[in-house]
Amino acid sequence: MLRFSANLGFLWTELALPDAVRRAHAAGFEAVECHWPYAVPAEELRKALEETGLPLLGLNTRKGEREGDFGLAALPGREDEARAAIDEAVAYAAAVGAGAVHVMAGRVAESTLAETAFAENLAYACSAAAARGIGILIEPINHRDVPGYFLSRVEQAADVIARVGATNLKIMFDCYHTQIMQGDLLNRFIAHRPLIGHVQIAAVPSRAEPDEGEVCYERLLPAMRDEGYDGYIGAEYRPRAGTDAGLGWRGVYTQS
Repeated sequence: MLRFSANLGFLWTELALPDAVRRAHAAGFEAVECHWPYAVPAEELRKALEETGLPLLGLNTRKGEREGDFGLAALPGREDEARAAIDEAVAYAAAVGAGAVHVMAGRVAESTLAETAFAENLAYACSAAAARGIGILIEPINHRDVPGYFLSRVEQAADVIARVGATNLKIMFDCYHTQIMQGDLLNRFIAHRPLIGHVQIAAVPSRAEPDEGEVCYERLLPAMRDEGYDGYIGAEYRPRAGTDAGLGWRGVYTQS
């Protein structure tokens, strides 16, 4: 059976985060994930998670404080900021019982300096997270939505993981981003299956509910499951007309 996680960075954003957790539970999601929860006291979020029994799969490091920032970890010269963001995210994840931290690379051209900064900051993150039983994720993000993002290809992410050499470092395989940048989703997934820690979905190109567009998720997701992926599928899409109104897409998978 496919299991779905509600990404509360996009779903039920009109609600306070703890209430969005409760709404996700009421709607039948089996897990939740979020982007930047730091304005919410950790104890409030943890209470909602314990109340509903939903696992929090992951959260992001902060984007950064400068205009245009979309992560810090691959930015040479900003290592102190990147590591402060990592420390904050790992501590918050531990306080709420989250399973992973997505370390955001940031916008910077590919270069030896950027590659080194990213690898060294990820090694720092993996060490800090491992001490608390937390995983680290990195996500290739497309250049149409986030021009100049350092990490944009699955193979690039695999190379970074090989360089860092930490067992708790995995790829967030976002089908929306990967389809836009590279396509060939199933073969690319199969080729990197041991390195994939989480899967996310949205319609392409609209990023709306995953029931339209060019990706046939009703065939792709069962095929991923058949290849041995037994993790959650993160619903990270922008609802067309409100979250509750758009949840019918899940009915396609009730018999999967």
